[in-house]
Amino acid sequence: MPNVILPCIRAAIPFMILAVVIGAPGLAAAQSAKEATGYPVRPIRIVVPFPPGGVADIAPRVVGPKLVEAWKRPVVVDNRPGAGGTMATEIVAKAAPDGYMLLSASANHTATPAVRAKLPFDTIKDFAGITLTSSGAYALVVAPSFSAKSVKELVALARAKPGQLNFASAGVGSGTHFAGELFKSQADINLVHVAYKGTPEALTDVIAGRVQFYMVPLFAVTGLIKDGKVLALGVSTKSRVPLFPDIPTIAESGVPAYEWNAWTALLAPAKTPRPIINQLHREVVRVLALPDVHQRMAAIGAEVTPIAPAQLDKMIASEIAMTTQLARKAGIKAE
Repeated sequence: MPNVILPCIRAAIPFMILAVVIGAPGLAAAQSAKEATGYPVRPIRIVVPFPPGGVADIAPRVVGPKLVEAWKRPVVVDNRPGAGGTMATEIVAKAAPDGYMLLSASANHTATPAVRAKLPFDTIKDFAGITLTSSGAYALVVAPSFSAKSVKELVALARAKPGQLNFASAGVGSGTHFAGELFKSQADINLVHVAYKGTPEALTDVIAGRVQFYMVPLFAVTGLIKDGKVLALGVSTKSRVPLFPDIPTIAESGVPAYEWNAWTALLAPAKTPRPIINQLHREVVRVLALPDVHQRMAAIGAEVTPIAPAQLDKMIASEIAMTTQLARKAGIKAE
C-alpha cells in the first residue's frame, strides 16, 4: 500500500481497496507455486559428510525437528563420513534434483577442491545454495601450561624459534588446516603442520603439550575452555564472541587481517527447481529466526546468519578461489 498521508479516512478507502486488489495476485501466485510443486510429500534427507557431533551435524539436528512440525514430513539426518567428506558430497551431487536429498556443508566444502585435483563432482556447478545455517569462530587454543599466554606472545615465540613450533589440524586440506596456514601466512611465521585423524586426537596432543596449538571450531572446545582444559588465545572472527567476551579476536591481537569462519549451509543438487529452493530457503530462514534456535546455537558459540541462495553460491565460489590460492602458496596437497 502506498505510503501517503490522506486528508481523511473516507478518502483513504479507495486506495486501500486498490492495494488489496493489486496485492491479491501476488499472494495467489505464491500459493499456487507451493501447490504446483506439492513439496514436500515424502521424507527429506539431510546428508552430513562427517560423524555425529561435528559442526555440519549440529545445524540440521536443530533445524530438522522444526521443519517436521511445519511440514508434517520426516526430516532424516544421515551421517555419511568417509573420504574427507567427498563420499557424502558425491551422493548429494548425483541425487535426483527434487528437494528430498540435501547436503549439510561446512567450510570443508570449499577447502576440498583446493587440494584435490580430481573430484567426482563439481563443487560449484553441481550444487545450488539454500542458505547459511550458522556461522561461528575458530579458537586458537593451547595447553594452559604453554608459555605463550596471548597471540602476540605466540607470534613472538614462533619468530624466536622458526620451524620449532607445531600446529595441529584435523587432516590435510581440512578447514582447521587452512585456518592454521592462514594464520601462519598472515603472522609471517615459520610453523610445522601436524595432521591428525580428527579433532579429538588433535586436542589430546595439544593438552598434553606434544603440539603447541590448534585452530579449531569454537563449538568443539566450549566445554574445554570453560573447564580450563585448554586456553583460548584468540578467536578468528571480526568481532568477539558473546559466549566468551573476554577472548580477543586474532585480528585485534597483532594479526589485523586475520579472519576465518566456521560456517554451515544447506545445499541441494544443482538442477533442483527454483520454487523448491525458494520454499526451502523461506522455511529454513523462518526456523532460524525462532528464539529457541538462536539460544541453542549461541550456547555453542555459533550465530544464526541466513543469506539468500544466490549470495551463498557467490560466497562458496569466492571462498574456493581464496583457499586455492592459499593452498598453492602453502604447498598443500591431499595425501
